[in-house]
Amino acid sequence: MSKNRDALKFFQSYIKEMIDVGGANLPKSISASLGAKLGKLLQKKGVTGLENSLKRIYNVLNAKTSIKAIDDNTLEISLKYSKRFCPIGGKYNPDKSELIQNTICIPYTVAILNSSHPEFRYSVEIKECILNSNNKFCRYVLVKEPKNASNSKE
Repeated sequence: MSKNRDALKFFQSYIKEMIDVGGANLPKSISASLGAKLGKLLQKKGVTGLENSLKRIYNVLNAKTSIKAIDDNTLEISLKYSKRFCPIGGKYNPDKSELIQNTICIPYTVAILNSSHPEFRYSVEIKECILNSNNKFCRYVLVKEPKNASNSKE
């Protein structure tokens, strides 16, 4: 487990350096690009359904994933980790939580879903984050809107 923790700390230092060197847009662009590639891979592997895709991507981060439908277009996703340690952002650190959410978590998730389920547009609102709550949970609301519905409104 120590090697895994060391690898995560290296990854987190790498992200911090990317932000310091290239600004917030560099990790955001990379996250979106990697997310799009993963979304295409999920599609190629035959992973179907939005919930299955979400569970697959968070399983890699060792998160216990719970998905609750609020309505036809809105899901609440809860990720529970074994410790109060975010695999992406690290330990409790409210000062960097919004930066990590907006440059890595949200672009990565939205890009995965845009590639694997392109019939929708997605938006994410973070409700709870390990970095600013010091708990073992990450919770967010995912809203999906059919692309054809948004076109008919214009």
